[in-house]
Amino acid sequence: MAEAPGSGLDFVFAEVDKATRYKLLSGVIVPRPIAFVTTLSEDGVVNAAPYSFFNVFSDDPPLIVLGLQRKPDRTLKDTTRNIDLAGEFVVNMVDEPMAAAMNDAAADFPADISEPEVLGLALAPSSTIRVPRLAAAPFALECKRTMSLAFSSSRELLIGEVTGLHARAGMLDIGTLRVDFAAYRPVGRLFGDLYTRQTEIFALKRRTPAEVLADRQDGAD
Repeated sequence: MAEAPGSGLDFVFAEVDKATRYKLLSGVIVPRPIAFVTTLSEDGVVNAAPYSFFNVFSDDPPLIVLGLQRKPDRTLKDTTRNIDLAGEFVVNMVDEPMAAAMNDAAADFPADISEPEVLGLALAPSSTIRVPRLAAAPFALECKRTMSLAFSSSRELLIGEVTGLHARAGMLDIGTLRVDFAAYRPVGRLFGDLYTRQTEIFALKRRTPAEVLADRQDGAD
């Protein structure tokens, strides 16, 4: 860490430890969407766990990316193991009513314990895969594993293809398919114990280069 000329701090990531890198990246890149992932174990146990190292990657093909990690002793977490075995999972999006259950599901339950069962979260069948979705989720993305890239003994990047999407009633305008954000109320991940609500939304119209240049020229005059 070094003080940058003028003001501020510079960090060379090769010179800082893992905990510092995590603190900086997870605190700066915010808010992050939360994937409340359901998977199915070999014994038929439905597991659920939240992941905020997650985002959409492509629409054609429809792909999402999910950052998976191992436990401190390097053993597989339930989500990683179940996806390795079945190749299927559901990304349940998180809204305000689901936030508390999502947080509780992050507890390190044994593999034979179903988080949805413990937390009283009803399940519903998916349309394209065997893994069930959370019935209360505002949106559920049914996914099949495309590929996984291991970057270390504890981290891997999973790329999944979205094979189906379920929208809870009232989430989408039937005619336009636009999301009703007043009804959706998504929750975003910040850092540590902090989350954020989407309490204020504003619009910025995408402009053409000519419009941008004309506006700057008018300002210069």
